[in-house]
Amino acid sequence: MSARRKGRKRALDVLYAADMRQLSVAELLQEEAVRAESEPAREGSWAFAREILEGVTAHSAEIDEMIQSTSSWPMERMPSIDRAILKLAASEFFVHLDIPEAVIIAEAGELASEYSTDESRGFIQGVLGGLVKKIRPITSP
Repeated sequence: MSARRKGRKRALDVLYAADMRQLSVAELLQEEAVRAESEPAREGSWAFAREILEGVTAHSAEIDEMIQSTSSWPMERMPSIDRAILKLAASEFFVHLDIPEAVIIAEAGELASEYSTDESRGFIQGVLGGLVKKIRPITSP
């Protein structure tokens, strides 16, 4: 498994935990940084996860507003894991301009297939298709 895929899973764990524990992503980011110090072999995946999580923190209000305005479902009615996947991918659109939109959307779909409901993959990929046009309007089809 690539360092980026592991990083996405690690970022997803933190985002989901923040939602479930009703803590800020910044608080859990600090906790995870302490834990990461004891795992030098996973440094590449942690660096990628940290970039995604810092992007979620930096663009939090913007990401939430865009998800809400793009989705047919209110955010509070979405499964927590779906919200976390959407925020993770939206952050990647902002902070990883080197990663093609299609890759980010496909990876989010894989996470949804692995961790959420049968319907979530299509829902998440549909929302992200709309989000990418708002976040990366110049490069989006």
